[in-house]
This record gives sequence, structure tokens and C-alpha cells, in this order.
Amino acid sequence: MKIYFLLFAIFFLFITTLSAQQPTLFKLWETDTLLTTCESVFYNAKQKLLYVSNIEGVPAAKDGKGSISKVGLDGKIINRNWVTGLNAPKGLGLYKNTLWVNDIDELVAIDIKTGTITQRVKIEGAKFLNDLTISKKGVIYTSDSDMKKVFQVKDGNVSTYLENFRRPNGVLAIGKDLYILDSGKLLKANNDKQLTTIAEGMLGSTDGIERVSASEFIVSSWGGAVYHVQTNGTVQQLLDTQALKINLADIGYDAKKRIVYVPTFNKHTVVAYELR
Repeated sequence: MKIYFLLFAIFFLFITTLSAQQPTLFKLWETDTLLTTCESVFYNAKQKLLYVSNIEGVPAAKDGKGSISKVGLDGKIINRNWVTGLNAPKGLGLYKNTLWVNDIDELVAIDIKTGTITQRVKIEGAKFLNDLTISKKGVIYTSDSDMKKVFQVKDGNVSTYLENFRRPNGVLAIGKDLYILDSGKLLKANNDKQLTTIAEGMLGSTDGIERVSASEFIVSSWGGAVYHVQTNGTVQQLLDTQALKINLADIGYDAKKRIVYVPTFNKHTVVAYELR
């Protein structure tokens, strides 16, 4: 009898410890509903603010309605129309003092000091540029969900880096590796472009990805979910907004304070959650 009691106690302690270690999201704030069709959030640690891309129309229409907003870390909108005249801006990335933005079939460079567009890089053959990431050396990787490719922009030269995906979206460059979200899967491409599957089983509309630690990622799905993903393949759902019909797009992340910034797309807000 004592043995059974001891085994039960050990099992209970194991379950309790495991539950205590499971990450959760705690809501901190939500912006006003002024960020029309907000698709991507980028956290600028140096300036202590967020950049938010607003499609403001059809996701693939060249209508000139798109914009970039500045939002404070308290959720207050600093400048709703910081940059205007874009089409359907989506993924964002920062290198030095330049904010790069995906805009359907081109990359747009914005000087963050002046808020002016300084360059446009046409991606020949592109149809639906979605997410982008920039390596420490300034190499840009951008996914094209419709063309099922990932393009590379290096020293001004554009090339196809990887192709034949199902529908790639979120990309994240870490060292010599490139992490790619592709229809519910997290893939890793090494320096030789060899692909391995890190995790799977998420909603098919996987969207944004940020790294929490060497073995952990936060992943969003446009269908309405946020996941905690580990390199051992473990996937835990942290947030589910499907029943509320709230889409969750390309997330931003403050690694120091462990805050996840989630754009709600058609709900027109950004929500901040603390990862605990």
C-alpha cells in the first residue's frame, strides 16, 4: 500500500511540475481599432516602439491604400499614418536604419529616421510576398505564398533561394539557418539548403515566427492560434481565437521582456501578451 501511495505521490509531483513549466500567455493590452487590416508587427528594441503594416484593402491589390503605423509599447498609437502610399504591405524587417517591407511583388525600403521611402526592389515573378527576415549580414529572405518560393536578396541581387513548398509564410534567419513555416509545419533549411521538419500539426495557415530561446519558438496561425514550439517537435497551443473568428497574423516579440505582439488582422488591433 505504501508503495502505491509513493508512486501516486511521485506521479502527482511530476504532473504538477510539468504543468508549472508549461508556458502561457497573459494579456497586457490591446490597441484602438485604427490599424486597418494590420498584418505584421515588428518590435524595435532601440527606439522602443512597434511598426505595424496595414493592408487597408485587398491583400493582393495594387491600390495605394497600404500604410505603416508606429505604436508605443503601452499600446497607444504614436503615428497612424507614419508611411503611406503602399499597396498591401505585409512582412517587416529592420537592418541598421532601414525598415524593409514586403509589398506584393517588391521590397520597399524606409528610412526610419525620416519615414521616407528610399528604395524599391522588384522581385521578378513574385505574386504574393508575405513574410521577410534579415540576417545579421543584411541578407533578406522573403516568402512568396502564391509562388511557393523563398527569395533571397543579397547585395542587391535577387534569386530564388528555395522552392516547391505548399504555401510558405513565416521566415526567420538565425545564424546560417533559415526557419520556414509551411502550411502547419516548421521547417529548417541549413546553409546547404537541406530541409528538415522541426515540428508539425499546427493549423495550416501558419503565419509568424519568433525565437524565444535556442530550443523554443512562438508561432502564429492566421486561422486563429498561437503556439509554443520546441525543437524536439513538441507543439503546445497557447491561444485559440477560432471560435471568435479572430485571425492572428505576423507576430512581433520582445525577447527581453518576453512580450508577444499579435496583429488581429480584420479586428484591426494589436494585442500584447506576456509569455509566462
